[in-house]
Amino acid sequence: MSKAHRGKPLRETPNSSRGSCPSCKRTGIKVVYDLEVAGAKTKVCKQCKAKAKT
Repeated sequence: MSKAHRGKPLRETPNSSRGSCPSCKRTGIKVVYDLEVAGAKTKVCKQCKAKAKT
């Protein structure tokens, strides 16, 4: 089973998909999960994606 959020596909993205999460303001974290906030799609970290699910 493939792992979409690690490995070669992430290394091909700018800065290896690392940056600051717009939701929790953490820096140097993988920002690869799509989340719709106020009608706009943004990329958030794994922890914020889990919080939004509940």
